[in-house]
Amino acid sequence: MKTKNILVIALTMLLLAPSLKAQETIMDEINYNQLEKFIQMAKEYYPQRKILAEQELKAKNAIMLSNVSYLDLFSANYYYRPDEKETINPQNPYVTNGLQLGVNLNLGNFLQKPYQTKEAKSDFKIAQFERQVYDAELIKEVKNRYYNYILQLKELKLKTLTAQDTYSAFQNLTSQFEKGEITLEEYTSAKTNVTDANSTKIQTEIEFLRAKDDLEEIIGVKLVEIKNL
Repeated sequence: MKTKNILVIALTMLLLAPSLKAQETIMDEINYNQLEKFIQMAKEYYPQRKILAEQELKAKNAIMLSNVSYLDLFSANYYYRPDEKETINPQNPYVTNGLQLGVNLNLGNFLQKPYQTKEAKSDFKIAQFERQVYDAELIKEVKNRYYNYILQLKELKLKTLTAQDTYSAFQNLTSQFEKGEITLEEYTSAKTNVTDANSTKIQTEIEFLRAKDDLEEIIGVKLVEIKNL
């Protein structure tokens, strides 16, 4: 019984040691320069962000169009009479010959111009705010996915190391079992630990692949295609 307790404690410490080490070093896995690069890539790639950027540009152009529309009040026409030929009205040839300037004032349209300009400016501000709000949410989402990716990567390394250590311990116990130094129950328990460790490692691999896919989806490129990762 004493031998069994010692083995259980030893195996427990063996399994916990990598976990404690990982908890101390997880922050070292965060690369903030890499994170900023991913955020910029997401801004350049994500379709919804492009839509908002185009809407902002459209609203900005509407301000310019509103200002230029004041020129609608004025008109200019040029009439050319070659070779001094007779015009439609010979008594007043200037009606159809030369440059003519005019002002056409529609009071209703004229009074609407300042409000149309203000409305265009307001639409532009709204478009800016919408893009800023979306950028904030996009940045948050990129960070969440990046942190989860780093977490799953670290977990995968941990579970892989745990599985390897558990198997190494099992090999030692197998040798002891063949020599009759431990009981069948202890051997079976160690074998179960190996199976559980491998199963946990496989599940962690799946979670890592999901986290990797999520990050690649939002930045629009495969991680293996990015240099200096």
